[in-house]
Amino acid sequence: MSASAPAPGGAVDVHVHVTVPGLLWAPGHEDSWRPRVERDAEGRQVRVELGGRPMRSIVAELADLQVILEGERRRGVDRLVVSPWVSTLPLEMDPGAAAEVCRVQNAALASAVQARPHELRALAAVPLQDGELAATVLDEARALGLAGAEVTPSVQNRWLGDPWLEPFFSAAAALEMPVFVHPGTHGLGIDVFEEYYLWNAVANPVETAAAAAHLVLAGTLERNPGLQIVLAHGGGVLGSLVGRLERAFSVRSESRAKLHEGPRASVRRLYVDSVTHDRAVLGGLVDLLGAGHVLLGSDHPFDMGSDDPVGEVLALGLDERATRRILAENAVALFFSRE
Repeated sequence: MSASAPAPGGAVDVHVHVTVPGLLWAPGHEDSWRPRVERDAEGRQVRVELGGRPMRSIVAELADLQVILEGERRRGVDRLVVSPWVSTLPLEMDPGAAAEVCRVQNAALASAVQARPHELRALAAVPLQDGELAATVLDEARALGLAGAEVTPSVQNRWLGDPWLEPFFSAAAALEMPVFVHPGTHGLGIDVFEEYYLWNAVANPVETAAAAAHLVLAGTLERNPGLQIVLAHGGGVLGSLVGRLERAFSVRSESRAKLHEGPRASVRRLYVDSVTHDRAVLGGLVDLLGAGHVLLGSDHPFDMGSDDPVGEVLALGLDERATRRILAENAVALFFSRE
């Protein structure tokens, strides 16, 4: 797939969740994974439900790509990398059923990209329940024109560094399809996270960091040097754990069982988005990973997303080259420049 570079001054948002209209709940399409969007007389989104439950964390447009693009342009963003709303991923299904749901989602997302090839790229859903099958669906998604895949940190109590997923990550590396790791939003099953909105404020970034650390110490990135992993929400709390991972590697044999070069080298292969809500944290990620491994993100349409993602990057006061890399060039290289 190919596309021209973004217009001068434009930015690329790599963290945008959508459910395109063909995937919404409707008569004849009443699967429980399909969201239901209610609109007022003017067509404005007023309510989103999933499985009959109102989704109060969704505070902006979910399904109308024109409305989403117009809102992003007002924030200085002219291109988007869209991915499924994580709650619509078939994480609890058996592999065969999950693969069919993923294929339905991927076909609909591919159609949306084909209608707006200069503005959009989309990430595929894959059935993580089976690494070989996930690799097959990823290959199919590439043929449809999708630019990568979105995965959760775990599926059915198995985490991303487990050996059963090696075929998927090997395929992602060979196909040059980035993998976007986004928390599953289940609060890790720990009771305290049910209070004070901690499941989102704390559990989500912990879950992302746990998956990243698992991938690192499992040697997945070391074995697959072409693998491009993008972590949501600035990698969660991973940035504050690199020293502890290094210490564990130096003093514990189990931390060295599958990794040879040390954790920091694998961590620096990772990419993160800019959704941190903290200038010092975001600046620290640039220091840790380099400007070439940080990408602009907003987490649209959720309440914990960024209101001014471009402004947050500009506030770092980086030089022009580093700023352009974060705002657009890194995303173009990963998602828009594939043949």
